[in-house]
Amino acid sequence: MTDAYPAAVLWDMDGTLVDTEPYWIRAETELVDSFGGTWTHEDALGVIGAGLWTSAKALQEHGVELDADEIVATLTGRVREQLTDFGVPWRPGARELLAEIRAAGIPAALVTMSVRPMAEQIVAEIPFDAFDLLVTGDEVENPKPHPDAYITAATKLGVDPAQTVAIEDSVSGLTSAIAAGTIAIGVPHIVPLPSGQDRTIWPTLVGRGVADLVALARDRGGMTETIGVNG
Repeated sequence: MTDAYPAAVLWDMDGTLVDTEPYWIRAETELVDSFGGTWTHEDALGVIGAGLWTSAKALQEHGVELDADEIVATLTGRVREQLTDFGVPWRPGARELLAEIRAAGIPAALVTMSVRPMAEQIVAEIPFDAFDLLVTGDEVENPKPHPDAYITAATKLGVDPAQTVAIEDSVSGLTSAIAAGTIAIGVPHIVPLPSGQDRTIWPTLVGRGVADLVALARDRGGMTETIGVNG
């Protein structure tokens, strides 16, 4: 490839790489129900993309009488059970784009508010070396929509956030990626994403490839001067 590449591609996980949001909603609903409360679909939409400890506070407000760490452990355990029972539900076009990114030698990081064991469980199902780095919700002080997770990923990869592309599906995640200074792509899933000059909205990742990332990075002025970052 003759064009310069983005310095790295930073991926959200839940709702972007994998369609686990229904698993999370089921886990949240079961937990609130077990304490006699009510958790509506609108309640669930309100915590999509948020840090797990933020979600835990919302569940406490709906009657779950556990401390935040217990809630996070319970939810994560239930989602991981569903991953084992029903498999990893990949988002359309995501693995294909990720595979092309890796074949091109572009660094990639997974930037998720899920905890590391769950992220590792999902990454283990990818049949190629998918990521150079995982940044997880149990390892950052401030969750999305704060920019910390994306800044951490860029820093550990040794790249400028402004030369990276971030792919997100939630308002909270997109806000985080934009605040970190990345070239942010929103791929709406369960929650609609507003348009704006500070983000690019792609309806789907199906049919998208490295050439699309190169063109976007060129338009936004964020690409490396090397041909093939690792090559």
